[in-house]
Amino acid sequence: MTTQTGSTPATGSAPAAGNRRLATDLRQYGILAALVVIIGLFEVLTGGRLLMPGNVNNLIQQNSYVLILAIGMVMVIIAGHIDLSVGSAVAMIGAVAALAMSEWHLPWWLAVIVSLLVGAVVGAWQGFWVALMGIPAFIVTLAGMLLFRGLTLIFLHGGTIGGLPNEFVAIGAGWLPSWLGKVGRVDVLTLVLGLLACAALVALQLVARAGRRRLDLPVEGAASFWVKIALAVVAIMAVCWQLANYSGTPIILIILAVLVVAYSFLLNRTVFGRHVYAMGGNLFAAVMSGVKTSRVNFAIFVNMGVLAALAGVVSTARAGSAVASAGQNYELDAIAAVFIGGAAVQGGVGTVTGAVIGGLVMGVLNMGLSILSVDAAWQMAIKGLVLLLAVAFDLINKRRGGR
Repeated sequence: MTTQTGSTPATGSAPAAGNRRLATDLRQYGILAALVVIIGLFEVLTGGRLLMPGNVNNLIQQNSYVLILAIGMVMVIIAGHIDLSVGSAVAMIGAVAALAMSEWHLPWWLAVIVSLLVGAVVGAWQGFWVALMGIPAFIVTLAGMLLFRGLTLIFLHGGTIGGLPNEFVAIGAGWLPSWLGKVGRVDVLTLVLGLLACAALVALQLVARAGRRRLDLPVEGAASFWVKIALAVVAIMAVCWQLANYSGTPIILIILAVLVVAYSFLLNRTVFGRHVYAMGGNLFAAVMSGVKTSRVNFAIFVNMGVLAALAGVVSTARAGSAVASAGQNYELDAIAAVFIGGAAVQGGVGTVTGAVIGGLVMGVLNMGLSILSVDAAWQMAIKGLVLLLAVAFDLINKRRGGR
């Protein structure tokens, strides 16, 4: 074994290390850059209408169900599974929520709890067949898609249940009260919440960076780190400014923020999250290392059921009624959001924030194309191409990284 001395090797290796780190940073933030480019493109094409306060508010409220489902779906896909039943589960549990309030005369908050419990039962049903019986998730959830859609039609008798309480409707279509008042038309509470979110983001990123340094783990470049922070702060405050000039902070935005923080912590900072990644990365190695794969799979599907129930509550609340056709193609939107957000087709790779960004990409595409009055058939074709290109981009980057 020989030891190299002198300055020449060090001088040569530093640029190489810098180039590798730059390439890693570019791959990591590629989807975020794509989102920015898409927003800028549609802002120009729509003559500045895309980012009007009302459209920013609608972007959040109309796509909340996709983001909720994507948060659960990313865990399913990381573990190496797929769930095709979430759209039908959303419709069925939305029908249960409406029935609980209109026919069972339960208060709205109790109807929400009942809906979440039904979602847990749905997830346990599918988790039983996948985790304990060993049936592939594709087959189980395909059967679930048909089963839950049929139950929706049975519960609603093919009709609609409306007249839901205002408190329930506010979950999907309401805003926080202006507790701090307004300055002109600007809601002060929304701006304060935005500043708090920015402060929390900066603090968490600095703590995480310091922790990686203490453990002698690689950290991203300082320039990339601070540019990322600055862009995030600008984006958060820009969104809050637009919302403050409309009706304030949507209630669903608070729910989404809590979910993103909670599930990011679950996946990145807990043993359960490490087990999910381990199973998707190498199932045999995970089993040999003692991971209780059946328990983890069961928990993943129970969690997916609960989040599908929450999405069902939100979509029903926003519509103000439960309809038999609800949830159509929701599973495809959620799966597309996860893959656009950087999850690997083979499993083992993916993040909650990536899934959320992927969902926002889909939402911006939907809204921008709608503002431009693009035919619905072309909208579907364009979204399909975006999904294909996102997965192809991910595979090409992995091949380059391997070389």
